[in-house]
Amino acid sequence: MVANITSIRHDFPILNKKLPNGQHLVYLDSGASAQRPQVVIDKISEIYEHYYSNVHRGVHQLGDRVTTEMEAARARVQTFIGASYPEEIIFTSGTTMSINLVAQTWGRHHLNAGDEIILNEMEHHANFVPWQAIAKERDATLKFIQLTPDGRLDQEHYHSLLSSKTKMVAVTGMSNMLGTINPVEEMAQRAHEVGALIFVDGAQSVLHQPVNVVESEIDFLAFSGHKLFGPSGIGVLYGRKALLETLPPFLFGGNMISEVHCDHSNWANIPARFEAGTPPIAEAIALGTAIDYVSQLGFDTIQEQEYLLSQYALQKLQEVPGLQIYGPQEMEMRGAIFSFNIEGAHPEDLATLLDRKGIAVRHGHHCTMPLHQWLNITASVRASLTFYNTTEEIDVLIDALEFARKRLRLA
Repeated sequence: MVANITSIRHDFPILNKKLPNGQHLVYLDSGASAQRPQVVIDKISEIYEHYYSNVHRGVHQLGDRVTTEMEAARARVQTFIGASYPEEIIFTSGTTMSINLVAQTWGRHHLNAGDEIILNEMEHHANFVPWQAIAKERDATLKFIQLTPDGRLDQEHYHSLLSSKTKMVAVTGMSNMLGTINPVEEMAQRAHEVGALIFVDGAQSVLHQPVNVVESEIDFLAFSGHKLFGPSGIGVLYGRKALLETLPPFLFGGNMISEVHCDHSNWANIPARFEAGTPPIAEAIALGTAIDYVSQLGFDTIQEQEYLLSQYALQKLQEVPGLQIYGPQEMEMRGAIFSFNIEGAHPEDLATLLDRKGIAVRHGHHCTMPLHQWLNITASVRASLTFYNTTEEIDVLIDALEFARKRLRLA
């Protein structure tokens, strides 16, 4: 390993715990939700113990401090993704809300009958269903990028779909099931050539690779705190300032208005326009702490660590009899996510037997039913890694898969 993995794992207290059945935890489910370092846990406790208050609502000392820290967290997010202005950062409840916010506000005011939205079958339901719903409401058309046999987006087919009718391209930065890394920057450039916008679901990608929304020409980006080693209940929507300023509110209530009269109301400027009500205050501040942690560790370290881990995992999984890995088989094209099945074994049975050995994985359709239909399967097992995992944990997984094969009488 390129980093001091012992020191890194010490930062995450849950990784050193034993489970109720006496097994040591092997956490291979960071794609569903990552664990939190102690500094994030401590930050949340500090806020509630020492200076919690509401934000943007008072001049008292608690309110002033917590408002200052929340806006500092917004600035950290801005720097982290390379945005031009802090007001381009909208705090939401998560990636799902961020996507719905744009689909509903932008869609209702910019989509017309006959317009087209480009999707693909590898998208998480959160970046699929909102566009499907708004397209139906506005009588727009969905177009789907074909997938290559190894689970990549067919870029030639994507180019053929683009036209003056294309208004939005919605794409994941990294597939949460296949691990495929998509060429977002190239896709954004192509979309802009026909006057379309691009929305990137960064829920999986932002914790594995750096992003610069300006350099990559991304119009909208969404991600969640809980997948970025931060709290649950906090998400981010980035939108180019010029675009956000044209959009109406998504939710209505306190903080998102400038004036309220009996016969009309005037909306606040961004970002307040899209942050109605009391926001997830401690969560937003602790997200800033999580970003500080990731930034201090550095993406050079993170990517090198994850590449070595993933390369080892790919090799070992390919050696398991009857096991099929979905997605690209070359590490240059994929991230640290491995979905698989073993011939003759139900994914739930595999996940249950792995749990007996202390291994946390996900099973099911991973909120990607269209992708599973494309693969002609109903479910799969997913092991998702990050920089705090080890090759020793991969060995435990491989041994547990052999145990499962024997228990299921496949070996």
